[in-house]
Amino acid sequence: MTGSDKQGEGSSPSTRATVRDVVIELVRELGMTSIFANPGSTELPMFRDFPADFRYVLGLQEAAVVGMADGYAQATGNAALVNLHSAAGVGNAMGNIFTAFKNQTPLVITAGQQARSILPFDPFLSAAQAVELPKPYVKWAIEPARAQDVPRALERAYHIAMQEPRGPVFVSIPVDDWDQPAESHERATVSNSVRPDPQALAKLGAALDASRTPALVVGAGVDRAGAWKEVVQLAERHNARVFVAPMSARCSFPEDHRLFAGFLPAMREKIVSLLDGHDVIFVLGAPAFSYHVEGTGPHVPPGAALYQLIDDPNVAAWTPAGAAVVGNVRLGVLDLLARAAPGARPLPEPRPKPPRAEPSPVMSVAFALQTLAELRDPNDVVVEEAPSSRPVMQRYLPFTKSSTFFTMASGGLGYGMPAAVGVALALPNSRVIGLIGDGSSMYSIQAIYSAVQMRLPITFVILNNQRYAALQEFAPVFGFASDDPVQGTDLPGLDFVSLAQGMGCKGLRVTDAAELAEKLKEALEAGEPRLVEVVVA
Repeated sequence: MTGSDKQGEGSSPSTRATVRDVVIELVRELGMTSIFANPGSTELPMFRDFPADFRYVLGLQEAAVVGMADGYAQATGNAALVNLHSAAGVGNAMGNIFTAFKNQTPLVITAGQQARSILPFDPFLSAAQAVELPKPYVKWAIEPARAQDVPRALERAYHIAMQEPRGPVFVSIPVDDWDQPAESHERATVSNSVRPDPQALAKLGAALDASRTPALVVGAGVDRAGAWKEVVQLAERHNARVFVAPMSARCSFPEDHRLFAGFLPAMREKIVSLLDGHDVIFVLGAPAFSYHVEGTGPHVPPGAALYQLIDDPNVAAWTPAGAAVVGNVRLGVLDLLARAAPGARPLPEPRPKPPRAEPSPVMSVAFALQTLAELRDPNDVVVEEAPSSRPVMQRYLPFTKSSTFFTMASGGLGYGMPAAVGVALALPNSRVIGLIGDGSSMYSIQAIYSAVQMRLPITFVILNNQRYAALQEFAPVFGFASDDPVQGTDLPGLDFVSLAQGMGCKGLRVTDAAELAEKLKEALEAGEPRLVEVVVA
């Protein structure tokens, strides 16, 4: 029985609408008809009489399920519906739930719960404290008090997930709730964006107008808010150099633009050094700043004023200096653009171009990514999870269009491969490239199976350096000598071509730099899932 079959008040018990009927109709109205899931016993009644206009997206492990939903939600801009299996499934998924929280991805996560009548007896596959399990990395969590409250709880969850700052929410649903009678209810409409305070923006705008050497620092919130074009206009109006915030998970400014100045590292002293000489620093859609290691000294250069426009009041609350304005990034930038144009400023010095990477007996990461950059179309979408290669990527693989780059804001692995599947599912007319490290790929490599089953145009490029390179390169920060081995960081013996073929995906291994361009081109043009393992130094 679907939502269209539900009966009004006064119907006989056998034909009256059930919780499942009302939920199906609600989910349809909210545009969440793709359900990302791995099946479990306590969720089966949710999917009985599955509607023909819905799509069940199967992931072979719960982490892959959430990663796919994350990529899909980011690419569509709407919340994605996830179904997990009780406490065990939520536990498996927690790494990517944490990443979705850091990515500010709107996800409505449901999990099955045992029947209410046997919950007092601690039954098999129950969740003793279902609501507490995903905290603190969901915005809201509930197990409704009655079966009849499930539809309204899901609607509330959707609105909370979509309100800025966006993020995942969680609803635990007992297995016997789905067949209980329920009454339909009228869906509410909620505005999800808040305009920043005009007086605070006026002060920010005045500081920008009076600045001699302004700098913008952009983060994922710019792209998330759809403010790419407006931020470019703002930078050009002020002739401001534009940096990317540390650990930003999306591309928020064209990296071939005359004003683009590069990427800030997650280290306090280096941030201050790179921003030195700017008298006003304006951070948009990002924390000010994300650090990875302990640092000392000021957070901004002496004499510089820091301003921030951010959609997350929690982030604004810990900003260590300056003035933060909370609200939707695009609406705030539009208000700044509505001000009278400031006086002309000279153009800053352009960012120097990196030297060309040349072929070598064992390919460098720079050569591999330079080759990929020359082959990909600017509209191709790259989903990256190769942490040790990211600094090289930032020099040799530029992104010039909105919503063409995604990575994880959490630092947790296992996101990239399934997220690439979700992005490809959301953007059926785009080619997607999953740029993944060899170590990262093994966290959610089951995503290849989902890509094959749905025949998605994804090219998985595995950069294989046979190690957790990021850890080895980071070790000196924690006192390791140059010749001191870092335990557990070598990864010999992995055969990614065989792993791909075992899930039905054609794959090949490239060790010769002279063959790389041809093999990558063939994979990108295949129109189906392909894996290219590139052996790099």
